[in-house]
Amino acid sequence: EPYNATLSVHQLVENSDETFCIDNEALYDICMRTLKLNNPSYGDLNHLVSAVMSGVTTCLRFPGQLNSDLRKLAVNMVPFPRLHFFMVGFAPLTSRGAYSFRAVTVPELTQQMFDPKNMMAASDFRNGRYLTCSAI
Repeated sequence: EPYNATLSVHQLVENSDETFCIDNEALYDICMRTLKLNNPSYGDLNHLVSAVMSGVTTCLRFPGQLNSDLRKLAVNMVPFPRLHFFMVGFAPLTSRGAYSFRAVTVPELTQQMFDPKNMMAASDFRNGRYLTCSAI
């Protein structure tokens, strides 16, 4: 609901270090338009959210030099303390229970990552400006 998001913004600005924006409208659009599901269930939406958050927290489970934990991710991605709201894109998208794989080239994967159809927030980021960007 928009009321929940609107009423929580002040608390999120003041009390969180990182906020990943995900909304149901974008998830339904991804399920219906990209994954071609006729009647997406909450299980399908949860599959998308779990895949995205698993990708975001990969740095906690696997060693790496840059962004090796969420604190370093915040330090590297947030130029101003109050601007810690992240739009998450994910690629390649697969539906729940899909076991078919196909080879994806680096240009295709990059295009999919920044495609508005793969963003988990229903906002066209092409109309704004990028402050920072990370591919994990």
